[in-house]
Amino acid sequence: MSESSLPSVQSFAIGNIQLAKVLDSLEPTSPRFLYVDKRKDDFDPHLEWLQPHFVDPEKRMLLSIHTFLIQTKHHTILIDTCIGNEKQNLAFAQWNGRQGFYLRDLAAASCAPESVDYVFCTHMHLDHTGWSTRLQDGRWTPTFPNAKYLFNKREWEHWQNEPNPEDQAVVQQNIVPIIEAGQVEWVDNAWGIDDEVTLIPTPGHTPGHCRVLLRSNGQEAVITGDMMVHPVQIAEPQWQQQADVDKALAIETRTQFIDQHCDSDTLILGTHFNTATGVHIVSKGEQKRIKQ
Repeated sequence: MSESSLPSVQSFAIGNIQLAKVLDSLEPTSPRFLYVDKRKDDFDPHLEWLQPHFVDPEKRMLLSIHTFLIQTKHHTILIDTCIGNEKQNLAFAQWNGRQGFYLRDLAAASCAPESVDYVFCTHMHLDHTGWSTRLQDGRWTPTFPNAKYLFNKREWEHWQNEPNPEDQAVVQQNIVPIIEAGQVEWVDNAWGIDDEVTLIPTPGHTPGHCRVLLRSNGQEAVITGDMMVHPVQIAEPQWQQQADVDKALAIETRTQFIDQHCDSDTLILGTHFNTATGVHIVSKGEQKRIKQ
């Protein structure tokens, strides 16, 4: 597996699959925002391998929000569509009305919106669905006009009637326009896009959350989604995320995944991992950590 990087685009090869990470946002974040009962000092046992890439000098988490652009021999696929531009009434005020450069950077990765065959969001949170639509002539329309958007039935059932106004803002701006445009392909929890890309259920963060398994020429990689948001959870899988719908199930799912892939050749592609983004899980004594 090879890797190279540009300012907003980072590239990987998994067998014959070409994959690029296209950045939408990178923000330093307090652990109190993400975790139920954690503070900056809780990172101290792990700073040796978390700094400088994943925790800054003030011990704030560096959380990346990015798309994975996948090129297989058959298809062009986007996994997660980040925050988007010009959205309103979001849970995080700093993202309302934003003007980012995602489409420019997607073009730098040699991807035009018209060339995308499939879009899959690991789950339907605001920072994973935003660029699924864009504002044109006062209406939200699909950003990728020729793509099939793969919507997980269980995930949609959970969110479609969610009463929270901020969640409904996401549904109405990012999800409903895709359904109305007739571009949805409804999928179950486990589904293959082609012979190299498979969706694998990882419930807990949300009911229909899936990770994405990539296999080609004997090499393997996994896109995590929000099964774990920060690399510290490789060492501390029991840390509870505020946004996990079922916290106990999320811990169980995360722990099983870490145990399964520890000391293996599987490349772990963290959906919110800052550069280096692609890591391996290794054991060191009784602890687990990452090897970049």
